[in-house]
Amino acid sequence: MSSLSRPDADAADTAPVRKSAQRLRWFLAAFSDQVRRTEAETGVTFRCDQDALTAAFAEWLQDFQVQKPSELGEKASYVGFAAGLMLRTLVRRAPVVATAKPADADDTHPAYFWPEGYLYVAFCLNVRGLVLEHDFHDPQHPGAELGDPRVWWSFRENVSRDPSLAIAFLDLFAGDEPDWTMPDLFRKGKAREIAGRFYAMELTAPAED
Repeated sequence: MSSLSRPDADAADTAPVRKSAQRLRWFLAAFSDQVRRTEAETGVTFRCDQDALTAAFAEWLQDFQVQKPSELGEKASYVGFAAGLMLRTLVRRAPVVATAKPADADDTHPAYFWPEGYLYVAFCLNVRGLVLEHDFHDPQHPGAELGDPRVWWSFRENVSRDPSLAIAFLDLFAGDEPDWTMPDLFRKGKAREIAGRFYAMELTAPAED
């Protein structure tokens, strides 16, 4: 399956993706691309509130700047944390609504159990992976939890009460070590096995126990 492409690929191939991702125009183009890809892959259709999406970006950028590390050695680790901050903001702001899904959709699959959450996770992991691949040359190895419907049920329930837990869940989905206690605090000086490019989740029904 195809991964998220750089919205600025023709104009700035050599620019660090992490710099591009801090621009509203890039963010909106990348998110729109993710919506199109997810609709094509799942058959779900979405309605996006552009004002809410713009507000989500502004909120994320402010949060991003607050804990942004100055040390060069921390920048790669911060990519994963920043992606988690974005997932938290999208969950909290909820700029997207699923308007339709296939009649035969398997509601135990994450793409249909929680279409909006699935879209947000795919986007955040894709951007996270794109930055890491282009800027830091890291591969990604998503965790098995990414396709586990029980984990997604827990994800949806928990972030509805505490959106900051979205940061920890994104780490879990990406194969990283989550911090469930203080997920919204960047852990400086701690080596983190963060991942590279994220490919869309396979649309297969989970195995029954």
